[in-house]
Amino acid sequence: MPDQPLDSVTIGRYLHEVADELPDDSQHTVIVVGGALLALHGLRDSTRDVDSAQRLDDELAAAVARVAGRHDLAPKWLNDAAAAFVPATFDRADCTVLLDGPTLRVLGAPWDTVFLMKLYASRAVDTDDLEAIWPLCSFESPEAAVDAFYAAYPLEDADEFLAEHIRRIV
Repeated sequence: MPDQPLDSVTIGRYLHEVADELPDDSQHTVIVVGGALLALHGLRDSTRDVDSAQRLDDELAAAVARVAGRHDLAPKWLNDAAAAFVPATFDRADCTVLLDGPTLRVLGAPWDTVFLMKLYASRAVDTDDLEAIWPLCSFESPEAAVDAFYAAYPLEDADEFLAEHIRRIV
């Protein structure tokens, strides 16, 4: 199936379709992180998938699959692969509500969390996103972001050049 770009309007439409696919007596949550969150906020034109920091249960995954089939989307257009990389400091109470329907609640992770997750991934494609996110974060300096990074990912070995890396990006 094609790996088609998803813009903010398309993401919103597909999330509403997922909600419509869910049984009326159910309530599910998706916590959007990554490129999809940036696209939803106009910080990026599109993304290839919607990453959730919340695990998708079987009922939700089945609804996602039905929407994927209907629109010829990649089977994992909405996935929970990012859940494995959620920072230890993540608090879902800090999320913003993007969609609050009777069957599906979609939350946006805090910008600090998304910044730390993208810094943790440190892929070449994350550089532009880190730059776009920085002004929305609460970090007062690259050093404060480094402190937050090691609190979020406490098993990481200290990198004496991390603050300078952040400074070059932002």
